[in-house]
Amino acid sequence: MMTRGTTIWTTLSGVGLAILYSVLISGADGITKFIATSYAAPQLFALSGGIVAGLSLIGMMRRDGVRGLRTSCPDAMLIRSATTVMGTISFFYAFKLLPFADVFLFTAMIPLMAALISGPVLKESVRPQVWGALAMGLIGVFFLFPEGIYALSTGHLAATVAVICGTVSMVLSRYIGLREDNILAQVFYPNFALMMVMALALPFVYSPMSWHDFSWAVLYGICLFAARWVLVSALQKIPAYVVTPLLNVQFAWMVGIGFFIFGEHPAIGVYTGAAIVVGAGLWLIYLQLQLTEETAIIAAE
Repeated sequence: MMTRGTTIWTTLSGVGLAILYSVLISGADGITKFIATSYAAPQLFALSGGIVAGLSLIGMMRRDGVRGLRTSCPDAMLIRSATTVMGTISFFYAFKLLPFADVFLFTAMIPLMAALISGPVLKESVRPQVWGALAMGLIGVFFLFPEGIYALSTGHLAATVAVICGTVSMVLSRYIGLREDNILAQVFYPNFALMMVMALALPFVYSPMSWHDFSWAVLYGICLFAARWVLVSALQKIPAYVVTPLLNVQFAWMVGIGFFIFGEHPAIGVYTGAAIVVGAGLWLIYLQLQLTEETAIIAAE
């Protein structure tokens, strides 16, 4: 029987995993921005996708053998893989064209999109208070454009495509995770697809890599593998529309990386928008804890 302590612990562990993911993915994003100045997207992602897929395959084989490759949701896994590929490429160009912290405010759109998709796909009801928190987060994004729509650029378009694809991928991850517990399969297939697609373009854009840059690319792959494994675990514990606002804590890591490594100084509007978005995320955590406590009380009666 599910108890109040169990449900609250599940929520808190999901929150902790989401925050850990934000640390890992911020490190990976920093490497992406660094590599993007010297190499084309296919070169980085063919290598990193192969590393992540390889580590996932090793883990699956050690635990379940060939059976570890099976999935009970092949259609959802296919769509998740396709959107992961598209989202990864789009984020690459967003980081290449925009300041590091600016991309963060675009990722703040993910919770709203996740809530829109979660209803029909996951059959998870979204309470009115949650919509209020999500709308509050979206308002924060508008602070990125003090000059209005005329400030939009190709980098902003790439970021928008990236968050749409990333949201679909995250929601489908929870959809699959609620139906099977093969976490490594969810990491393997999208990254295997990324490696194969990027390998097709690699001959046309390949540039020799120094051992220094190659080491960074390998580190990127390792960070990405750890981040995606942690994210899938978090999405098994708490809803996608709760996980995604928690990822906004990465704003702090992204500002730090942008300032100390790339010499970027975000405008005051970026900080204001981030404060609003983080506040919305904290509100969603509070609402989810309330919901899990209510669920535990009902289950105990």
